Amino acid sequence: MFGVLLLTHILAATIWTGGHIILATLILPKALKQKSPAILLEFEAGFERVGMPSLLIQIATGLAMAHRVQPDVTQWFNLSNPLAHPILAKIILLTFTVMFALHARFRVIPHLSPSTLPVMAWHIVPVTVISVLFVAVGVSFRTGWLY
Repeated sequence: MFGVLLLTHILAATIWTGGHIILATLILPKALKQKSPAILLEFEAGFERVGMPSLLIQIATGLAMAHRVQPDVTQWFNLSNPLAHPILAKIILLTFTVMFALHARFRVIPHLSPSTLPVMAWHIVPVTVISVLFVAVGVSFRTGWLY
C-alpha cells in the first residue's frame, strides 16, 4: 500500500512541480515581455484542471504516508524526533503554498492587468521554488538530509 501511495504522490508532484517550472520559466517571461495577463490566465485556466487535483492528491497521499511512518500525529511536531523534520518541513511548505495561492486568487488575479503582472510574478516564482523544495524534502525521507 505504501508503494501505491508513494507512486501516486510522485506522479502528482511531477504534475504540480513541472507545471510550475513551465509557468515560471516559459509562460511568465512571455507574459511579462508582452505585458499580457491573458497569456497567464490562459495557462492558469488549463493548468488548474490538472494542477489543483494534483495538489489535493499530494496532500492526501502525503498525510497518509506521514501517518504510516509516524502514526502519532503529535510526533510530527516534536523536533527531537528526526522523522518530524521532513514532515514538519512539508507542512510549512504547504502552509506557504496555500497562503500564496489564496492571496493570488482573491487579491491579485481579480485585478490582474499589465501593470500588476509583476505582482503576480512575485507569487509564481515563490510557489515554483516551494514546489521544488517539496520535492527536495520528499527526497530527504530517503537520503536523511533533514534528519
